[in-house]
Amino acid sequence: MGNKASTAKIIEMQSASQWRAQLEASKQSNKLLVIVFSATWCGPCKWMEPVIEEYANLYADVEFIKIDVDILEDVARQFKVEAMPTFVLVKKGKEICRLVGAKKTELQKLIEKHRFDN
Repeated sequence: MGNKASTAKIIEMQSASQWRAQLEASKQSNKLLVIVFSATWCGPCKWMEPVIEEYANLYADVEFIKIDVDILEDVARQFKVEAMPTFVLVKKGKEICRLVGAKKTELQKLIEKHRFDN
């Protein structure tokens, strides 16, 4: 966990089974899930990290899930992720929209728009 408490709100997926459990749990909830597909070698992903942390702190009612495309290639393939970062917004297990690229303002607008949708 380190000494930065703020990162605790972003759940990093370590395995496909952990991801499946997370997705199943999200179907029972009305919470917005923001899945962040990134890679350690991706510059724009690194640039977006503090932004995602900021949003995770700002929107306590939204779940932020981080998936490294090199660790969970199958999940990235399942979501047809072709560029990083890709942000996939999911509600009750269904994708509602996605955003490709380090677009801070657009991401915030999508979160604001969908966090209270039913």
